[in-house]
Amino acid sequence: MKAKRNPHAQAQVFKALGQPARLCMVEALADGERCVCDLTALVGLDMSTTSKHLAVLAAAGVVTSDKRGNKVFYQLRTPCLLKVLDCLGEAQKAGDEPGRGCCE
Repeated sequence: MKAKRNPHAQAQVFKALGQPARLCMVEALADGERCVCDLTALVGLDMSTTSKHLAVLAAAGVVTSDKRGNKVFYQLRTPCLLKVLDCLGEAQKAGDEPGRGCCE
């Protein structure tokens, strides 16, 4: 039996993903956990801004964190989102071609 969907929670995930730096971080976390310092260098933002973006992703349930000493490491909580992003990318590549999409 499928789990009951929560449209509000799902909308929060899409809202959290609606920023390019956050999408970049999600893509980077597909390869495994990363510390905030690595993600900061990757997106080219300061530590404070990167941490705020990660807090948005965490609040939406996209990532989890683990503090070790003075570093915080993040990992994807919902790796299935990568399939959605891949599907969207394929649909964008297909453009207006009828019958072309990734979900067939």
